[in-house]
Amino acid sequence: MSSATLIRDFEALLGKEHVLTSEADRQSYAYDSAVLPPVVPAVVVRPANTEQIGEIVKRCYDAGVPMTVRGAGSNLSGGTIPDSSETCVILTNGLTQILEINEQDLYAVVEPGVVTAQFASAVEKRGLFYPPDPGSQAVSTIAGNIAENAGGLRGLKYGITKDYVMGVKVVLADGSIVNFGGKTVKNVSGFDMKSIFVGSEGMLGIITEVLVKLIPKPEARQAMMVLYSDLDQAANTIREIIANKIIPATMEILDNTTIRAIEAHKKIGLPVNAEAILLIEVDGVREAVEQEAKKVREICGDCGADNIVVADDDFKREEIWSARRAALPSLVRMRLTTILEDATVPRSKIPEMIRAVREIAGKYNVQIGTFGHAGDGNLHPTILTDERDAEEMERVDRAVAEIFDKALSLGGTLSGEHGIGISKAPFMQRQFSQDELELMKRLKLAFDPDDILNPGKMFA
Repeated sequence: MSSATLIRDFEALLGKEHVLTSEADRQSYAYDSAVLPPVVPAVVVRPANTEQIGEIVKRCYDAGVPMTVRGAGSNLSGGTIPDSSETCVILTNGLTQILEINEQDLYAVVEPGVVTAQFASAVEKRGLFYPPDPGSQAVSTIAGNIAENAGGLRGLKYGITKDYVMGVKVVLADGSIVNFGGKTVKNVSGFDMKSIFVGSEGMLGIITEVLVKLIPKPEARQAMMVLYSDLDQAANTIREIIANKIIPATMEILDNTTIRAIEAHKKIGLPVNAEAILLIEVDGVREAVEQEAKKVREICGDCGADNIVVADDDFKREEIWSARRAALPSLVRMRLTTILEDATVPRSKIPEMIRAVREIAGKYNVQIGTFGHAGDGNLHPTILTDERDAEEMERVDRAVAEIFDKALSLGGTLSGEHGIGISKAPFMQRQFSQDELELMKRLKLAFDPDDILNPGKMFA
């Protein structure tokens, strides 16, 4: 089947307005948020339901046309960049319905293009809580979160996306439609197939409907900003809080480079001489929150904190968290190119990893701002550079490789929440043995024997 015939089929199925073929339209879907070369696809389609996605996939399968599914395009590892100029990009932003919020059985059913923050807000209006909160939640979509197994600020206490997926509807590589999981709390009939699609980066099937778990909204919460003149003391505080059997809802860290960037951009009164800031929030039953918050403040003081600013109302709490949300946007403004990584280590290794990133930045003479989900070991070393400078980019590449090697040597992983995609595929052999990689490849081919679903990702 020729590409012209395929496009005519798509237009008949979806309407011409939902089949994008102009050069300008196709260029808009040639890249994502990763610093990687763009690839312009052959065609971009915007279906409105599962059945249309199934028909699109079947036609591509029969014609041997590779496919890449795309939500908001906020991916940070190149996972939604087309593999070739022959690719059909399938958008999910036409499927944006919250189909059900069940307050009795504590679940919700949503379409793949629902924006995460909008969904969380709709749930909270019912007195319920959907904890996964990736930094991109204002734009990222539920199915994209599942495809990348996204984390977020609350991962320390509440877990990440995989912990809330109860079921999925998926279009497979040949266009067939399957359902896995269900509405029951316990479900062990057969293999746990739903979980195979979590973190699969669009390589095994296209998620078209999601069943997620909800929990009751916490009764109370208290946030605090803790300032340090010594980065090691801040890192040690993280370890001590966990060692004292306290699990905050959120525990984030900002280093001095990040603090200065935020203050230059937002001018919210952050102390630019602080070497580190910890942003901590505890939540739960009111009495327990008060006790835990008091203990956290004591630990911070014992570990050398210079000052502790406590939010005594929602307005002050919002001020505190506005600093964290401004981290990446502020760093992005500093140089032409921003490379955001997410090397992750066991929580007890956070102090050593933070020191290592600082040393690597000096060794390769590159500027790195570090922030992230310190409580669960997920740091975001953010390299500020200029991709037009070939010599500097060569140093950046070596610095990134050394950051990954250090994380792995500490028992960590290549990615805590951004996925592998294209950018980290060359490093997979550093974390996995050849036998382990071959098993993953065999699983991919079992679902997609012709390798047409998001090819070119994960395995270099």
